[in-house]
Amino acid sequence: MRYYLESDGKVFTIERGGSLDLPTRDEIPFAFDEIAPLSTSEPVMFCAPHLDRHPREWLGKDELAWHPRSTSLVRESVHSSMHRVVVEGICVEQGKILLVKGSRGLTEGRWSLPGGFLRFGEGPREGLLREIREELRVEGQIQSFLDVRAKLGEISRLHWIMLFYRISLSGRIDPSPDEIAEARYFPLQQAASLVPDKMMRQVVLDIS
Repeated sequence: MRYYLESDGKVFTIERGGSLDLPTRDEIPFAFDEIAPLSTSEPVMFCAPHLDRHPREWLGKDELAWHPRSTSLVRESVHSSMHRVVVEGICVEQGKILLVKGSRGLTEGRWSLPGGFLRFGEGPREGLLREIREELRVEGQIQSFLDVRAKLGEISRLHWIMLFYRISLSGRIDPSPDEIAEARYFPLQQAASLVPDKMMRQVVLDIS
């Protein structure tokens, strides 16, 4: 097991064979808290170090991502520790909420809210409206911001930040088969039972 210790964007690394590498437990000279395992090719635990000052001598995670002496495991760990931001739309009509079943990717065969990953340089409202156009081939309107929640993925082991907006749609939905296998309105309680993601399910339940 290796340990990824980060404080204010600075990462503790050690010299090993001329490379910057992640330490083993006996190579860490301070106390720390184990937070959660990262999604890496080798076991790595994300940890919060106990420090009495800012570690100015440590390299920043952005620098380690491209540093020529960083090992591949260091780069993997930096990538895995980055937050994944997604935007989700909640469209309720006559007491029913719109769900979509993905045809590929993480949501393939699974019911979820319409939405997806925020692109680099994109704002959350802009990103959600783009996703609506891509998935449902209609224009959407943002009605209000509802909530922001975070979770560690049980399978992906990634840190997800999820922003939820109430939306309305203009026109008839026409799901893009490349992304969406099916799109339907369900009563709120039924929709909650169909959504496998626990956090998304709770958001749906909170609407009712």
